[in-house]
Amino acid sequence: MILVTGGTGLVGSHLLFKLISEGENVRAIYRRKHKLEEVKKVFAYFSDNPNAIYNAIDWVEADITDIPAMESAFVSINLVYHCAALVSFEPDKYNILKKINIEGTANVVNLCLTYHVKKLCYVSSIAALGAPKPSELFIDESTQWNKELDNSVYAITKYGAEIEVWRGVQEGLNAVIVNPGIIIGAGFWNAGGSGSLFKQVCKGMSHYTTGTTGFVDIWDVINAMTLLMKSDITNEKFVLVSENLTFKKFFTDVANQINVASPKKEAKQWLLSLAWRLDWLRSKLLGKRRKLSKQMAKSAVSKTRFSSDKIKTQLEFEFKPMEVSIAETAKLFRQDFDEN
Repeated sequence: MILVTGGTGLVGSHLLFKLISEGENVRAIYRRKHKLEEVKKVFAYFSDNPNAIYNAIDWVEADITDIPAMESAFVSINLVYHCAALVSFEPDKYNILKKINIEGTANVVNLCLTYHVKKLCYVSSIAALGAPKPSELFIDESTQWNKELDNSVYAITKYGAEIEVWRGVQEGLNAVIVNPGIIIGAGFWNAGGSGSLFKQVCKGMSHYTTGTTGFVDIWDVINAMTLLMKSDITNEKFVLVSENLTFKKFFTDVANQINVASPKKEAKQWLLSLAWRLDWLRSKLLGKRRKLSKQMAKSAVSKTRFSSDKIKTQLEFEFKPMEVSIAETAKLFRQDFDEN
């Protein structure tokens, strides 16, 4: 039997659809019951009978930080896909990020060892990769993490989670890690991931930033994960990036696909520096949640490029062009938007 943590997230829900469609015996962990409706909605994008797929899953209510609740989920499990994580770039969320991303992953690793799980796939992020040297054009799996840099709290905790996986490997666990770029996929339009970017563009964006980063389609992530788990490859990590795009191009392409105006004004670095400071002040004075951190402002103008040559070579893997991915996701976004 296969266990999926984070079954009610973007990666988890799409992974569940693929696994059930392929006839696998699957158990999934969820933390909040109302999120299950979002999963059914994702299934409905790709199936005329989403309830049948949903009902084929053995759902277990548990929190990855609650070991006793998790233990029952690991009974009779052979393979584990660890997709559960908290995504936040708010500096004051460090403690909760640490608890969920690092301690939660440590719990999953320990339970994998205790229950003799054959293989673990951990979903990390390109945020957990290192920074390239001046002579290096691309970031890949060999790029060294630099703890001296001003890393975001999210990046720090995802890197810490990877350390827990490697610790499990040292104790006898077979594992693979994937480091996806910004994942483009349908659903969860309000959840703060790539779906919320489509909604943000739909509402209207006047400014764009000049930074560059890696993007990848959700199905490429899912296919890479399942191929790696079926392969003999163990104890390695893989960058999953289809293309390195500027934020301007990404937001412009999304705007064109959902038929709204694209951003026309460049957000200069000085403007972003002012914006994150004002956001900090607003948070301190009014108790509001941070919307823009110093690290987010920096990444918005950083030209960071990633290489996925490793998985292309080892698995002869081909990525979907981002133009196609954005168009497919925008079509489903428009479908939901028109219904509302």
